[in-house]
Amino acid sequence: MTVGQFVTGLLVGLTLCVSHADIFAQIAGNLIITGNGPEQTTIEALARAFEKANPRAYVDILWDENAKPLQLVKTDQAQIAVTGSEDPALSVTQIGWDGIGIVVHLSNFTKEVTKQQVADIFSGKIKEWSELGGPETKILVIDRPRNQNVREAFETQLGIGGQIPDSAKVIGVDEAVVKTVVGTLPPLSAASYISLSTGLSAVSGGVAVRLLPVDKVEPEVPTVKDGRYSLRRPLLLLSKKEPNTLVEAFTKFALSPPGQTIIGDIYVPMPNK
Repeated sequence: MTVGQFVTGLLVGLTLCVSHADIFAQIAGNLIITGNGPEQTTIEALARAFEKANPRAYVDILWDENAKPLQLVKTDQAQIAVTGSEDPALSVTQIGWDGIGIVVHLSNFTKEVTKQQVADIFSGKIKEWSELGGPETKILVIDRPRNQNVREAFETQLGIGGQIPDSAKVIGVDEAVVKTVVGTLPPLSAASYISLSTGLSAVSGGVAVRLLPVDKVEPEVPTVKDGRYSLRRPLLLLSKKEPNTLVEAFTKFALSPPGQTIIGDIYVPMPNK
């Protein structure tokens, strides 16, 4: 090796080291992620794994069922909002899917419903289960808070925005919805909509609830992933449109194989490209 070749190699090595150091230095700082839905456990797991991969990055989770994630991002109180709907003022990245399950008591023998019948149940047009081949009892509708993205996605897909009766009982947390469906008297009456992951977990855990097939399609991970089960909502990360290295790094991590594996523990990961 000549002196010239040695010097050239040394310069290239130093350049690579500096470039690597610059990249590493960029993925540093504090990131605040906010939301109000059932995704908290998944987002916390993503955050901890991201911190482990990037020791100079710190992620705080600002989560409350009454929070307004989009507003928090727009006012710079957070950098990423976890939602199920887009906002034209913000950049959006989809990281997964979640089905929306129609949950009833296990003893409710209604076999299945159509998407239109779901809309009619929650808008108050269908008032008794007997109209659907079920028991002779009135339907007790359990709604979700207006600020939660699961409600917005549910109303939008069914075309019933603003039509769910104000008399409907409103419950914020999926697990509380399941407990209410189980404990409502008469037990056949209650109906609500929840994150499919929560519903499947309750069913497999022996809780006295069931999820109704919609348009003859069972609510399951494969049918959500390929779109056959039409009641589903995207899991979205929304942020300001100006460049932010930390936001971009977290988003890429969520879409990476390790990130998608974490998402797949509860939700439906993105299809492989």
